[in-house]
Amino acid sequence: MRLPHAFLMMFVIILGSCSKESLDDANILEAENVIEVEYELLDIVNDHRVSLGYSSLETSTLAYEYANAHNDYMIAAGDLSHDGFSSRASSIASEVNAEMVAENVAKDYTTAYEAFQNWLASSDHKKTMEGDFTHTAVSVKADSQGNLYFTQLFYR
Repeated sequence: MRLPHAFLMMFVIILGSCSKESLDDANILEAENVIEVEYELLDIVNDHRVSLGYSSLETSTLAYEYANAHNDYMIAAGDLSHDGFSSRASSIASEVNAEMVAENVAKDYTTAYEAFQNWLASSDHKKTMEGDFTHTAVSVKADSQGNLYFTQLFYR
């Protein structure tokens, strides 16, 4: 039974890494979290899941660390990406024995609801939010111009 899960996880990991990483970790500064937007987005996603009969997701401090680091990376790059997803997914999977890891990212939306609505309008992002996951973390950070970057990680 675990073999199909391993193949599924490898499939997600391979598909999730869209481009090469180009920034040195030394060049990445830590941006401030926009905590109220993080909580709001987490509530919106969980309310949506419950309205469909799915369970609420538990918050993961481990996934939050990885989501924060990825937002800092995207801010340093000045672009939206799934760069390094394979590494994030493998690390999370090994640290918490997760069978599957996924992520949604967004940039330049001004509210949690706007980011959620855009994810909901995308079949891939919607499938992730409504997927068979047990844990999540939402990081929202602002760059120096106030543009918001969103990373939500999911795992089970």
